[in-house]
Amino acid sequence: MNPKKATILVADDDEDIRLALELLLMAEGYQVIEAHNAKGVMIKASHQQPDLILLDMNFSRDTTSGREGIDILSQLKSYNIPVILMTAWGSIELAVVGLKQGASDFIEKPWNKLKLLNSIEQQLSFSRIKDENQGYRQLFAQGDSKPWVCHSKSMLDIEQLIKQIAPTDANVLILGENGTGKSVLAERIHQLSNRLSSPFISVNMAAIPEALFESEIFGHQKGAFTDAKQNRVGRFQLANQGTLFFDEIGSLPLALQPKLLRVLEVGQYEVLGSSQTQTTNVRLISATNADLNKLVAENEFRQDLLYRLNTIVITMPPLRERLEDIQPLVENFIVQFCAKYHKTKLSINQSAIDKLKHHNWPGNIRELSHAIERTVLLATTHRISAPELLLDNADTDRSSMKLQPLEQAERLLIEKTMSVTSGQVIEAAKLLDISRNALYRRLEKFGIKHES
Repeated sequence: MNPKKATILVADDDEDIRLALELLLMAEGYQVIEAHNAKGVMIKASHQQPDLILLDMNFSRDTTSGREGIDILSQLKSYNIPVILMTAWGSIELAVVGLKQGASDFIEKPWNKLKLLNSIEQQLSFSRIKDENQGYRQLFAQGDSKPWVCHSKSMLDIEQLIKQIAPTDANVLILGENGTGKSVLAERIHQLSNRLSSPFISVNMAAIPEALFESEIFGHQKGAFTDAKQNRVGRFQLANQGTLFFDEIGSLPLALQPKLLRVLEVGQYEVLGSSQTQTTNVRLISATNADLNKLVAENEFRQDLLYRLNTIVITMPPLRERLEDIQPLVENFIVQFCAKYHKTKLSINQSAIDKLKHHNWPGNIRELSHAIERTVLLATTHRISAPELLLDNADTDRSSMKLQPLEQAERLLIEKTMSVTSGQVIEAAKLLDISRNALYRRLEKFGIKHES
């Protein structure tokens, strides 16, 4: 779709407004169709499939509330057409409602000509990117957000902090052990930010091969290298105006760190295969379980990059330090896994909750999730009791640990972790804080069976 030849539906009950917009848009090379009421909007959207809709928020029913525009907008969702809302009676509150309902932008009348044309071009370009980029829908399909649980004091303190900093554009660095919910915190910050209506794009930095880093993060053009058979949109472009979450930032190779630093400093980058400089406006959130200060001291992480990442630092507490959150987390997991496995509604008794609270949870919330998933899957009654949890009864306090040869202890730990993760190597490696290849070597060494 060439933006200059796109078809735009102008929907407004005022004939003079429609004429003015038609003259403006046709002078810019756009094709224009019109609708003067809600019924006309839906008919034109269905039959003529415009590339963009300029939608007035007030038709014949009333003149100030904007309710008609919101109603039409909700009906247009299934057409996947970008919509820019227009009203002479706009307000920030109404704009937010419209954006949450799926509008692409919001323009007040009388409009600023340059701002309106820029918004139209931007939305048409973004729509074209969505159609061209393979895998785009998967990246943006966020699904239901994971529940945010904050009953414990440590989590209430974090909630208070993020309510202060979320509306700003300050970069955030999230620290904490594996499985503590760093990605959930990142989504929570996005949900409370002014960028809520824009994308939240998550990137696992440890999963990107070094040779593909620039292509994944900045994108590439067709033919930029041997296997570049089509254009690819980078994560910075996908997250533009939204939030970009870099998980496991501590694993970023030193040689690639200057490339990321430049974008954070000047907001500019180049797509592989193109000499044209691109600009981006993202709110960056990073997370790691690594000691970045130690990596800086060992010359494995750039100090200037760390300064760009750690404007605000938040440390997620381990599950053993937020016992008040265990019951609501468990109840959420039960609902989730009952739906996943088509099980009838289950409940959990107090003895089971007490047992969960006495467990050490070295894998934190991720381990708890696996334990509840296994329990739900194997449940034979409607109420979960302590024996059904299948947790180790041994005291996990360090003072009671059995002294044994290191190799034997290593084998037992790996066997326990593989059991907790139902044989999933990737999840087990995360819990053990080692690479997947390192775990494979140990599994082969000890003859432990696993799922490939």
